[in-house]
Amino acid sequence: MAMNVKKVVIGGLVAGVVINVIDFISNYALAARMNAETDAFKPGLSASMSTTSALVSYIIMDFALGIALIWTYAAIRPRFGPGPRTAAFPAILFWLLAMIYYAGYRMMGMMSPGLWWTLSFIGLVNYLVASAVGAKIYSEEAVT
Repeated sequence: MAMNVKKVVIGGLVAGVVINVIDFISNYALAARMNAETDAFKPGLSASMSTTSALVSYIIMDFALGIALIWTYAAIRPRFGPGPRTAAFPAILFWLLAMIYYAGYRMMGMMSPGLWWTLSFIGLVNYLVASAVGAKIYSEEAVT
């Protein structure tokens, strides 16, 4: 059965909205701590990471992640079947890859282990919710 590209994009954009909303809320709630730890690593770094162009880049990246997340769900759906259990697989994969990437920030001293674990937990919830919501929208094309 062919992948429904239109539904991948729509489901991915909806997943991207979820990722952006959760990122906004968590970044707002943790802003003081994140800024303090980033500036302790390199003074002024948090300001350069908060410019309009940087924020627009983060928003676009979240939408791209949402589309990639639902594309991955659509790719594995024929093997594992539709539903939230299958949607959890790409969510966990993306979360693991993100945490491996952000572990470098922790090792460089850009963030404390406590902040890394906090963001890890939020990231897991974020990807699980976004993947479940986007997967709910996705459906295969009808065979004609």
